[in-house]
Amino acid sequence: MLTKAELNRYNRQMILPELGLDGQEKLKAAKVLVIGAGGLGCPVLQYLAAAGIGTIGIVDDDLVELSNLHRQILYNHTDIGLSKSKTAAAKLELLNPHVGFRAYHERFTPDHATSICRDYDLIVDCSDNFTTRYLVNDTCVSLGKTLIFGSILQFEGQVAVFNHNGGPSYRDLYPASPMENINCVEGGVIGILPGIIGLYMANEVIKLICGIGETLSGKLMTIDALNNIVSVFKIAPEKKTATIKTEAKTINEIDKTILDQWLSECPDEIFLIDVREDYEHEEDNIGGVNISLYELTNSLDYIPKNKKVVCYCQTGQRSKMAVQLLRGVYDGKVYSLKGGVS
Repeated sequence: MLTKAELNRYNRQMILPELGLDGQEKLKAAKVLVIGAGGLGCPVLQYLAAAGIGTIGIVDDDLVELSNLHRQILYNHTDIGLSKSKTAAAKLELLNPHVGFRAYHERFTPDHATSICRDYDLIVDCSDNFTTRYLVNDTCVSLGKTLIFGSILQFEGQVAVFNHNGGPSYRDLYPASPMENINCVEGGVIGILPGIIGLYMANEVIKLICGIGETLSGKLMTIDALNNIVSVFKIAPEKKTATIKTEAKTINEIDKTILDQWLSECPDEIFLIDVREDYEHEEDNIGGVNISLYELTNSLDYIPKNKKVVCYCQTGQRSKMAVQLLRGVYDGKVYSLKGGVS
């Protein structure tokens, strides 16, 4: 039951007919676990705390660094060297004393994943590495927990809701982890991007708890902040009878050596696509046609079905998504260039 202070605090969102008193009470009763208190975690945590989520768990073993501060806006220079999870919890308590916080200053590992996630209604993945993302996904699948996912790199971000009411999981989008880990340390990131993506993630959490609106379950939203392009793709679930090892083969990757060999021996049999934006293609490319990932599904008639299709991008991540989008049409004859042009 909401107190008088809570009724006053949440008045502006409670007057929304879609949310109301019932929705606010659902928010207060909810338990949400946020894994990662960095660039994405900061805005997610701030807005979920402000919205009145009853219990928020924060998992992060990192310490605040100077290089974090341009995007991790929950912290300031006096917090450098302090635990992110504990510092975040202390600051969020000042933002909203009606919310209960649990800080886990530890790495999210297989030894503790299940025990940490078990007590929460929703899991929010704000991590920055593939190992953690796959562990979070697999833990949510095993526990039947809904997962709100987000990722950021350079000017591009992704948001999705996985494993909701039997919907697709993260492995249906990316069956297996790439060998290399590309994150903001290597690739860079514009400071406002985690704010944009994090707010979309928080919005999905609130909608899921309150049972309102249309969520991103079974969909992937991609946002190109540099060119103001927003796209939403449907995610086709894999057959559940397939093993993880078998699923890993569904994304065909080739390296530059193999591509060069194909282009040398049978150039007429290869259709090369740069799925980056046109300005990226103009700056640096390895040939082929330029069809942006966001325009790919509108350009199917332009792509020949009697050739091997090889997609490439800057790092190999967008080209993997392109393979996912095209593989149903091209029956496995589409490939991603591993590592991209970089």
